[in-house]
Amino acid sequence: MQSAVIVFPGSNCDRDMAVALESVSGRKPHMVWHGDSELPSDLDVIAIPGGFSYGDYLRSGAMASRSNIIKPVIEAAERGVKILGVCNGFQVLTETGLLPGALMRNSNINFVCKDVQLDIANTDNIFASRYTKNTSISIPVAHHDGNFFADSETLDRLENEDRVVFRYRNDINGSSRNIAGIINEAGNVLGMMPHPERAIDSKHGGTDGLQLFESLLN
Repeated sequence: MQSAVIVFPGSNCDRDMAVALESVSGRKPHMVWHGDSELPSDLDVIAIPGGFSYGDYLRSGAMASRSNIIKPVIEAAERGVKILGVCNGFQVLTETGLLPGALMRNSNINFVCKDVQLDIANTDNIFASRYTKNTSISIPVAHHDGNFFADSETLDRLENEDRVVFRYRNDINGSSRNIAGIINEAGNVLGMMPHPERAIDSKHGGTDGLQLFESLLN
């Protein structure tokens, strides 16, 4: 599996993401700077990591979504390359229009940083095939703007098309219908607020995120 991690000024989970991808593939990902205008060829996976791209100025992910590298990322998504956006990466994906909805300020106006329980809502996709549907996993969150919002029509479409992959078991940040992660219509773009790359080693507290990366490999 050939992968790349997009790095923005303010990214702070890029190396964690690289370690997770290398742990399942045995190959070091390309670390691609936001100012580049081309991606490496023959990529299977592109990851947009968490952090605070451009200091979260304007809106979280807004400035990153206009960076040079985003155009080739969108073109890769349209070709069917797998795109994984985590936390700030999820925010970037909604700002680019690759995923619907928006990530707003947490309903309690506090930064949330803890392990949370996620329900696996859909395993019939390339990101969660190694999980068991309707089971629960523990994954860390760390965000201030993770409140997923979309209008009722969009939410109903996501539900009816089985595009909700992860759902918070409890209300964490006010997200509509407790949505924690969604995929696009084609099924090759996933955005999620929790950090699976922080849950791949038992020495760090758990391995419930590892199956996501194994799903990508398969």
